[in-house]
Amino acid sequence: MAHSSKAALQRKRQHAYFRGRAAEILAANVLRLKGYHIVATGYRKPVGEIDIIARRGTLLVAIEVKSRPRINDAAEALSSRQKRRIARALEAFVMEKPKFRDYSVRFDVLLVTSFWRWPRHIEGAWELA
Repeated sequence: MAHSSKAALQRKRQHAYFRGRAAEILAANVLRLKGYHIVATGYRKPVGEIDIIARRGTLLVAIEVKSRPRINDAAEALSSRQKRRIARALEAFVMEKPKFRDYSVRFDVLLVTSFWRWPRHIEGAWELA
């Protein structure tokens, strides 16, 4: 019995992983259509990670993609800890890529509730503390 529940948990995790990756691909395409240039996806450092880093003009944007069946669940899925980790990861990114040093920065969230609906893009979802 324990084996089947372990397998079910693994399938659930795999489904969540692939749904998240698909949401990130959708989000990147939506951002491109809105005039953003995708600079990096899946940026990971020990201090944190960022789903998508994009720029438009001299604005550098860290975008967290949240995929949930309901918009409220997606909007509430970003914790204070995650926000700090995303901010630290963006600092690391700028240190690695000094050409972005003088860019303004913004933190956005892109909420995906269905792959048949346009995602909700929340610009300036939070500020640096």
